Amino acid sequence: MREVSFTIAPGEILGLIGESGSGKTTVARAVMGLVRSATGSVRFEGREMLGLSERELRKLRRRLHLIFQDPYDSLHPGMRVREIVEEAMKIHGIGDRASREAAVSGALEEVGLTPSSRFAERYPHQLSGGQRQRVAVARAMVLDPALVLADEPTSMLDLSLRSGILEILERHRDTRGAGYLFITHDLALARYLCDRIAVMFGGKLVELGSTETVVTNPLHPYTKTLLQAVEELAPPAPHEPGDYRVGDPSSQVEECCATIDPELREVAPGHYVARHEISQPVPDKPTRGKEE
Repeated sequence: MREVSFTIAPGEILGLIGESGSGKTTVARAVMGLVRSATGSVRFEGREMLGLSERELRKLRRRLHLIFQDPYDSLHPGMRVREIVEEAMKIHGIGDRASREAAVSGALEEVGLTPSSRFAERYPHQLSGGQRQRVAVARAMVLDPALVLADEPTSMLDLSLRSGILEILERHRDTRGAGYLFITHDLALARYLCDRIAVMFGGKLVELGSTETVVTNPLHPYTKTLLQAVEELAPPAPHEPGDYRVGDPSSQVEECCATIDPELREVAPGHYVARHEISQPVPDKPTRGKEE
């Protein structure tokens, strides 16, 4: 991962899009400080995170939370739901036992596990996949974070369950003003949820802009390749002469960038595209497998 730069405003949902192995999860882990880098900068609420000690990072992480992709692996099988949601509060020394119990109950109710008393004493294996992911979301919300990093939080759920999780995230954003980095390979999902979209390929950002701009006017060939995988979001007709374009649009469907200049060029207000060359076949369509 290199030459990745973006900002997330309070109350904004930024979608980070790309195929498996493109570096999306690494970005989230770098923001959390779980992956250390000798170069670059990660700033949160005006404070530089790189170079902080583990103790200092722990204080900042109270305001950050990562929702993992796999609800089967991310919940400790030997802990009850109540203990899983309460754990972060205990680590950060928040409240007494009574106030933590009330906070756990409120978080479970907020994510739709009602009444909370039915779920608090259960173990993860006693829950469905959708219920497990709701527990993972409750664990994130109980600390009232300013930034949530959601790593494909619906990719392992049935279509019928995804809307419920998305509604929870939207409601949390609207009521608490939290910012979100929403990692996904699903552009249709990103169009529904996200305010802006950043597209990654080979560990670099290749396109960044408002959701509607990226979806309706994709300019990088890799973005167009992703869009073609979603029939209802097919890119528009070729641009008029004078618009920013590289190579023949028909060839862009069948070819992708062999080399990518990491410099993003602002081609319209708020719309950035990497300079690129076209010479290699397009990689396989994005899979729905687990992020490496």
